[in-house]
Amino acid sequence: MTKQAKSIEWLDNKLYLLDQTRLPVEVEVEEQTSVEQVWDSIKQLKVRGAPAIGVAGAYGLVVAMRSHADADRATFLAELKTQAAYLDSSRPTAVNLSWALKRAVSAVESSSGTDGRTLFTALTETAEAIHREDIQLCKQIGENGASLITEGMGVLTHCNAGRLATSEYGTATAPMYLAHERGVNFSVYSDESRPLLQGARLTAWELQQAGIDVYTITDNMAAFVMQQGLIDMVIVGTDRVAANGDVANKIGTMGVAILARHFGIPFYVASPFSTIDLATPTGDDIVIEERGEDEVTHFGLRRTAPEGIKVRNPAFDVTPNEFVTAIITDRGIIEPPYDVNLKKTFG
Repeated sequence: MTKQAKSIEWLDNKLYLLDQTRLPVEVEVEEQTSVEQVWDSIKQLKVRGAPAIGVAGAYGLVVAMRSHADADRATFLAELKTQAAYLDSSRPTAVNLSWALKRAVSAVESSSGTDGRTLFTALTETAEAIHREDIQLCKQIGENGASLITEGMGVLTHCNAGRLATSEYGTATAPMYLAHERGVNFSVYSDESRPLLQGARLTAWELQQAGIDVYTITDNMAAFVMQQGLIDMVIVGTDRVAANGDVANKIGTMGVAILARHFGIPFYVASPFSTIDLATPTGDDIVIEERGEDEVTHFGLRRTAPEGIKVRNPAFDVTPNEFVTAIITDRGIIEPPYDVNLKKTFG
């Protein structure tokens, strides 16, 4: 892949996050020096995308516990759980964050270390392992899904499930990157993804940087480009997949899935195993994050809605499993019935 700025870097035991709120105009990388800064970076979407915030959360624990390395075991573990709960409160919908934090805490609890320094080393090694695994998981999603993209195809995606949302390759974009590297010519249509424009600011930017043929369209153009025969498949990412195959993803995804069904276009969801949540029975059980009204009442710094207007701003919606053609995972392509096949593969 072409070398580009990474969403997350861990260099010389320091955490660096690409501030994605400034893209595509500015490329700014910030060192994270406190757990409060990491929490804010996740909440403010400086780092975003389910896999990426999981990795950032694990490293955030390392940042949080650095000053407690001289504590005894009991004190270290108590503080670790407090900091994990704090980081987990930054965003509720994406399961990867809580998954990574629970895994890090469990790894430290399982360590035989009796002092804070040893436990801190175990914590750091776990965060680094989660980071490495994310890269490999995304690449494997790409390997499993690349054959779905054929010469001359038009692919629509919604929001950003790209390399900026993960450690590398992305989820929904991983098949695109690998198909492109193998010489397949195809076009991507990237929904702008209101209200924060992750599709326009991030997906279009990173695909353009990689040399992939990409068009930005507004969200309400998706039906038209499908009607015109320009779209052969849809691939989106996900922040949580329930046990029955219901899929939580960026607001607007459900509408795209319904349109795809109407026009007879396959609708694929790309997901690493860490986003499969068998403990959540259906999409009705997924907590949907509500964000601030300014994201809806303003376009950038300009107000576009009346003062005092009532606002709803759900960050995600849930696509019922009946609209999902298949789920492309690191362990293969999962087809219906999802309640059976997800449990068989990930249970």
